Amino acid sequence: MFTRPVLTLLILLIQSLFLSIANNVRSEEVKDNRPNILWIAIEDWSPDLSCYGTKGLQTPHVDKLASQGIRYDTAFTTSPVCSTSRSAMMTGFHQNYIGANQHREHNKQPLPHGIKPIPHLFADAGYYTALMSYKTDCNFTPFTKKELFMGEDWSERKPGQPFFARITFGGTHRSWKRDPQRPIAIKDVELPPYYPDTPFVRRDWANGLEQMQLVDREVGALLKRLEDEGLAENTIVFFIGDHGRCHIRGKQFLYDGGIRIPLIMRWPGKVKANQVSEDLVMSIDICATILEAAGIKAPVPLHGKNLLRNSVKEREFVFAARDKMDETHDAMRAIRSKEYKLILNLMPERPWCQYNRYKEGAYPVLAEMNVLNLKGQLTPAQQTFFLEKKPEVELFDLKQDPHEIKNVADNLKYAQVKTELLAELKNWRENVIHDQGVTEAFRAKNQFPESCPTATVDSWVEKNVDNYDFNKYGWPAWYPTRSLAEWEKAREKWEPYVFRGPNEIVPRPVISFSKKKAKK
Repeated sequence: MFTRPVLTLLILLIQSLFLSIANNVRSEEVKDNRPNILWIAIEDWSPDLSCYGTKGLQTPHVDKLASQGIRYDTAFTTSPVCSTSRSAMMTGFHQNYIGANQHREHNKQPLPHGIKPIPHLFADAGYYTALMSYKTDCNFTPFTKKELFMGEDWSERKPGQPFFARITFGGTHRSWKRDPQRPIAIKDVELPPYYPDTPFVRRDWANGLEQMQLVDREVGALLKRLEDEGLAENTIVFFIGDHGRCHIRGKQFLYDGGIRIPLIMRWPGKVKANQVSEDLVMSIDICATILEAAGIKAPVPLHGKNLLRNSVKEREFVFAARDKMDETHDAMRAIRSKEYKLILNLMPERPWCQYNRYKEGAYPVLAEMNVLNLKGQLTPAQQTFFLEKKPEVELFDLKQDPHEIKNVADNLKYAQVKTELLAELKNWRENVIHDQGVTEAFRAKNQFPESCPTATVDSWVEKNVDNYDFNKYGWPAWYPTRSLAEWEKAREKWEPYVFRGPNEIVPRPVISFSKKKAKK
């Protein structure tokens, strides 16, 4: 038998042992050395940054980030609009595969196939997850900020806990602010050849670049905070655009202006500085990269690839898809290599510029170019986008035609290239995304009068919002969407806003009716 003093000593020793073990466990928790993740997104923006060679603007903070890591020169999103591209980036899968391919989906469904949102995978692995801006914009459930993330800032995490934080800077989404600190003269910008070189177009383009300069300062302030808090050395930083620029032939379309994006990665000690990559990479590759960096295994293998592995370097093609945009029904699929781009128009009977309320109310250059088109003053390359029908196949030789304005799909010289790309695209549609294609209801044939009975499609839609099921059949594809006189009125309204001074406050004009709730 132990005497009372010996028994007391044994109890004290056991307590001390358990306390030591507990302290060691807490110490190990505090010493969690897994990298933090900071994912910075900007809205509606192509690689129009000074580090990518764009003329006119200066983006020193993003440029510095690129110099500290790797800049991807041929990076692409999976879809040319926010909710579909963000649905893909929130999961690591192409949006069509998870049933999230219809922009502004009214009937959101749970994720299929056992797929979990990326922030849930990080939370399950012990990370603190934060969305430091308001927008999730996903076409599936769960989709709210509270359902997808734990909080709103990495400062809310437990001591020593690694974080996965996402933030979106929305300034580059129309409308744009001028930059009083560094206004951009229209003579200093360079326009792509599919835009008419007018002062109106130049000023609108320059206004967008000025807005990017404002966003660049916001990015700089966030990166400085990371440095000030001593977090930069153990944080992987990604900078990305959610899809291409909000201009004609950009957002909502599968030309490079709509799907090519900036993509920059900094990871101190793991990624060498001052790198420029020509690899074909995709936005969903970020998901695979950060999960592997954190030692997390997805329950279902992702469509994206780890950016730091050879599988990315060996990639021959990237793919993209476009379906419904608001109530504008259209469907396109694209395959791109380093040398060629092929776009398959699943609804060639519809014009590129069919009615879309958002664009008519947000794009000044749409009014400018419609006026010039209806007056017969556009070049053939500019006029093509305003035709009443599309070709079924568009093929571009990107080395000879980087702006994608010369369709060589019917050129026998490219017959073999066309055949090979169509075969690869067919394989992707059938075996990767399980493409559902286009239904007869989606085509909406014989649902509307043969022609628009009013001066604008916009006014007809406003009058008939309770008479037609626009959620099911979309808006009518009548074209042109406005008479010349109505487009001239719209352009006149835009003029003072586009040409406002850097310190001037000019209200954005109302061009379209505000969108009413569509009939269900």
